[in-house]
Amino acid sequence: MTDVRPTDDADGVLHTLFRSDQGGHEQVVLCQDRESGLKAVIAIHSSALGPALGGTRFYPYASEEAAVRDALNLSRGMSYKNALAGLDHGGGKAVIIGNPDEIKSEQLLLAYGRFVASLGGRYVTACDVGTYVQDMDVVARENRWTTGRSPEHGGAGDSSVLTAFGVFQGMRAAAQTQWGEPTLRGRRVGVAGVGKVGHHLVEHLVEDGAEVVITDVRTEAVERIIARHPQVTSVTDADVLIRTPLDVYAPCALGGALHDESVAALTATVVCGAANNQLAHPGVEKDLAERGILYAPDYVVNAGGVIQVADELHGFDFDRAKAKATQIFDTTLAIFDRAKADGIPPAAAADRIAEQRMAEARAAAARPAD
Repeated sequence: MTDVRPTDDADGVLHTLFRSDQGGHEQVVLCQDRESGLKAVIAIHSSALGPALGGTRFYPYASEEAAVRDALNLSRGMSYKNALAGLDHGGGKAVIIGNPDEIKSEQLLLAYGRFVASLGGRYVTACDVGTYVQDMDVVARENRWTTGRSPEHGGAGDSSVLTAFGVFQGMRAAAQTQWGEPTLRGRRVGVAGVGKVGHHLVEHLVEDGAEVVITDVRTEAVERIIARHPQVTSVTDADVLIRTPLDVYAPCALGGALHDESVAALTATVVCGAANNQLAHPGVEKDLAERGILYAPDYVVNAGGVIQVADELHGFDFDRAKAKATQIFDTTLAIFDRAKADGIPPAAAADRIAEQRMAEARAAAARPAD
């Protein structure tokens, strides 16, 4: 028998799992199906407000540890996102390890669906980076707690439509706070990532009269936008974009876009985008505030997608879901007001409001019934 001794894992994933100052996690499930090649992590951060709801990310992580850490961070973010969106759902997230272009198969998705179903409704899944509506249709064959399905299979379809709409509402709120008018007309907006969500956001910005600059690692994504809107310009990469004279910077790709170097180089005075976990580490929100940059917390403004998939659970009605996503404008304004009143960055103000709602739900659940 191997001698297993305790080690100091202060920076390890288990420390993140149980660390109370990040809220802890209720449950993490490691899933493996050898026949299909499935390796997945399902993380439930909180069910205080209801069943955990969050998408499935399919990504070629550098290591299993990196995948677990991403699931933990993303699921925690979903707790806060769902709380501020006014949904009766806790936070959860799943990641599938691997390159979806190489290993994604019907067999793998069905196996994944069985693992989600084994949780008995504690976790409701949906699309995320690397997964699409047609994938959720397959997952749903083994798991009834699946949203983001196609209309042909009883779902709401592409959730990126309302995600982009919600980001635009948050951006309007930031414009109201920063410049006194809830419009991007005449403002120069840089969008980093014009994929599932970003290209819809560009449509809103162009319609609103903004001057739009874009970048994406995929040349074809950029070309598609410019072919539709010749007035849109592009730059080679995100590093160039943040140094381009802008009014608004919209990170819409993967997380960690706001770090020490990028914040120091930013020309924009508003940051509002669709990417999850934009702040690379604690303290970045203070750096933004010290530079006079108004940051619209990502999990607040990008909640339109989760609002859409949550509505699907009750028989999807697009107008009803869009009306709820429109409220992101008011929620974002309230966060900016709370931040100003408390003398804290908007990210901290958003956290306080979300934590208050979850704490009230836990206290109500703990009270004895009459």
